Amino acid sequence: MQRLGRVVGLFVLSASLAAPIWSQEKVDLETISRIRYEGFRNSKVMDFASGLMDNIGERLTGSPNMKRANEWTRDQLTAMGLSNAHLEAWGPFGRGWANQYVNVRMTAPDVAPLLAYAKAWTPGTNGVVQGKCVRAVIEKKEDFDKYKGKLAGMIVILGADVEAKPITEAPFRRESDDDLAKIAEYQLPAAHPPFTFADFLKRQLFVKDLNQFLAEEKVLAVIDHSRQTSGGGTVFVQSGGSYKSGETAAVPELTMALEHWTRIARLLQQKKDVSLELNVQNTFYDDDPMQYDTIAEIPGSDKKDEVVMLGAHLDSWHAGTGATDNGAGTIVMMEAVRILKALDVKPRRTIRIGLWSGEEEGLLGSQGYVEHHFGSRPHMDEPGMKDMPTLLRREAGDVTVKPEQAKVSAYFNVDNGTGKIRGIYLQENEAVAPIFEAWMKPFKDLGMTTISMRNTGGTDHLSFDAAGIPGFQFIQDPLEYETRTHHSNMDVYDRLQPDDLKQMAVIVASFVYETAMRDQMLPRKPIEKGLPKDDKKGDQ
Repeated sequence: MQRLGRVVGLFVLSASLAAPIWSQEKVDLETISRIRYEGFRNSKVMDFASGLMDNIGERLTGSPNMKRANEWTRDQLTAMGLSNAHLEAWGPFGRGWANQYVNVRMTAPDVAPLLAYAKAWTPGTNGVVQGKCVRAVIEKKEDFDKYKGKLAGMIVILGADVEAKPITEAPFRRESDDDLAKIAEYQLPAAHPPFTFADFLKRQLFVKDLNQFLAEEKVLAVIDHSRQTSGGGTVFVQSGGSYKSGETAAVPELTMALEHWTRIARLLQQKKDVSLELNVQNTFYDDDPMQYDTIAEIPGSDKKDEVVMLGAHLDSWHAGTGATDNGAGTIVMMEAVRILKALDVKPRRTIRIGLWSGEEEGLLGSQGYVEHHFGSRPHMDEPGMKDMPTLLRREAGDVTVKPEQAKVSAYFNVDNGTGKIRGIYLQENEAVAPIFEAWMKPFKDLGMTTISMRNTGGTDHLSFDAAGIPGFQFIQDPLEYETRTHHSNMDVYDRLQPDDLKQMAVIVASFVYETAMRDQMLPRKPIEKGLPKDDKKGDQ
């Protein structure tokens, strides 16, 4: 899951409004009872979990495993009885990549194995290599001059000094009543978001310049450390280079466990010679520049030309098996449609599931799908935007809506880990509040109690929201998502919470069913207008 979104205003219905709303909005309690029974007594969610996380594993966009995951989910949805299960192309994306082998050990002044992972889209070492280590702190282009001519043939231990602090916070946490009350408090939106998409692109350009500098200096390899809040063998790993053709990094890059990196740093600070032996085997794949989303449907009846969508991103990072980010969302959505199909419900509207690739690189798969079917913004020629979707870039201009857009009632998303659902973000769509309040009430005993006007970011619902389709992300218990599993080597099957996943699937199935059966489509909010291209507020 991307963490670039911004938080804006919050809202929750008062108790005085809830009672009459509950009586006005239709709720099919009989079907909800059947959904609960099927979801809690006949669940297949952990079967899906083992199939995806254990049998397939990591799913970096463009990798062979991503292709296997697309095909496996398509075949599973077909076996459930869904219609038109297929893979839908988007792109071009660029180069595929996968790591096959990593071995890192210290050879001087001690001999010791070290824990490290290859960073995505960086090359391997072409066999075993050995080299001396050198420290470098390079945070801006002006720092290049400090190291010019000093790094050839060296293994660069990259980064500022860092301390491995004791882990004092409980790594596993559920939202308390006070936490949920804070989520339900109104807050004015920030005048300027703390981190914009323009900032993200600026950082990408610096990484590109840094990789070119390291290549020109003929560096043997680069090793940075996992984030300071990690420890105990948890290593947070993402990319070290671009997936775009023609922009591949030329130097192998790795992320090392914090405690192992700091040992090397201390020895270098003491003017000791430190040597490492590396063997990294990575493979690039250029056979297909396109990538794919998995799509399938439960056909509707009298309103079959209208659609209710649910989805999650299928791709992951590569150090773990993408269990909580976002295998959890994927298997919950698969289980939700399985429940509805097992009950042989006859939805009025067509129910369509979408499992997206390219989310970790910028919601690319869902943006590609929405741009193809529902609406898009003009192309942008600025650096870094070639062949990139512009749907989330308001400075690109206004959205041009396609006919299919008017037929989608809503899109529901899960992408905040394995924690159970505690409520739903309204994405500033106040008109749906009374509807969701009624639909949420049967799940109070399962812990779903909160409605928030929060415009939460970083998940695929933003692609639909940008095109004027009501898009929603559920509020979930954080558990150990940020502290242990998000983009780390510990994002594996064992960190999943089976009972929470069952609860999630039951609630998602019920919300999707109610949306499919409602007389009217869900109310919409206006599409956000484009910004002037020189507007400095940045991306939303």
